[in-house]
Amino acid sequence: MRRSLLLAGLAAASLVASVVGASAQSRLVQVGVLECRGGASVGLVVGSVTNLGCVLRVDGVPDDRYVATIRKVGIDLGITQETALAWGVFAPVNRLGPGDLSGNYGGAQGSASVGVGLGGNVLVGGSNNSIALQPLSVQGQVGLNVAAGLESLELRPGR
Repeated sequence: MRRSLLLAGLAAASLVASVVGASAQSRLVQVGVLECRGGASVGLVVGSVTNLGCVLRVDGVPDDRYVATIRKVGIDLGITQETALAWGVFAPVNRLGPGDLSGNYGGAQGSASVGVGLGGNVLVGGSNNSIALQPLSVQGQVGLNVAAGLESLELRPGR
């Protein structure tokens, strides 16, 4: 059972990354990396809400901090103790200013955890839906959880 949950999460993450990622990258330039970390989250069958602290890292530019709220709708069962995500940030311009990532993003996601787990998601949004957040590596989480469905991400300037 554990193995099938993990395989289901990996399959969903791979599918999301390959389908959405190919179209998003063809028109956009990678401008940096958004790294997010958060604490415990509880999945409630039809969804969950997770809060994260994020940092946009761009070579030669001071870190740009954000507060993120992730909402999942779909199958989401279990509890995770901590989550770490890293996305490549793709935009139609070569450089973003402070706070430019603020906005709402949406896309599909999948993950599974039994102890340490994996997942992935590709999100599109921001100013005029012109920014894509593409996973650089799979999501890392600790806990017991399986999730698949739609995900929204709200980014607000942080401190």
